[in-house]
Amino acid sequence: MQQSLIIKPATIQTHLPSKESKLRTAISRLTFNISDIDGLFPGFKAGDFAVLYGPQSLTSLTSLLSLRAQLPSRLGGLESDVVFIDCASSSSLSNMGHSERVHGMRVYTAYRLTSLIMEKLQEAIDTCDAKLVVISDIAGPFLHENLDDQEARTVYNQIMSSLANLSKKHQIIIIASYLPHESSRRNSILQEITSAKAGTVLRFTKTPYTKEVELEKHPSYMLGVADLTSENQALTDFLNSVKDSPNYFLM
Repeated sequence: MQQSLIIKPATIQTHLPSKESKLRTAISRLTFNISDIDGLFPGFKAGDFAVLYGPQSLTSLTSLLSLRAQLPSRLGGLESDVVFIDCASSSSLSNMGHSERVHGMRVYTAYRLTSLIMEKLQEAIDTCDAKLVVISDIAGPFLHENLDDQEARTVYNQIMSSLANLSKKHQIIIIASYLPHESSRRNSILQEITSAKAGTVLRFTKTPYTKEVELEKHPSYMLGVADLTSENQALTDFLNSVKDSPNYFLM
């Protein structure tokens, strides 16, 4: 029997912020530390809910952000643990080495992802005092053919609203990636919902000849496009300096 994705209102988190979350110190800006990107987009700030569109290689950038968040503030980090949600093994976290400060959760179905975001994510954030949450390929589980179109759209809209509210309420950064999927009406609708709910939207495009990043949406930064010329080298240099890797548990 197919499980319903709808979360009853009574199960949605409505309690007041915990004492720990109220006392969470203000966080500094989190940048990619890649000059081509930073010149266009100065970085993520507390309260941001951002979405990154791009090819599969985008997962290397979300891994980079997860690593940078752990660094001391003097080195441009947040001095923070990270909650990383990997949808259907879409991420490259396994390439980062071992780090007890990355709390990895792997989900394979829309039902599990919905339950995690609506019922367990706030507790995970409070438990490790994380200032960054990363969700890899957030729409992936909702594009499976075994899901009803209307239910998928309704619940996806619900979890996106929950993430936007959570980032503001607890003054943390939440970054979700949206990877390529087969063109379909549902995929188009989910992209529309994603861009509408996110406060920041960055789109990475790659062709055989060019690589670009476009800042499509932001409440205060000037929108625009920048060529990417140093992405791979900067990322390689950073990853080569890291010696540790994340722990995972399955959902």
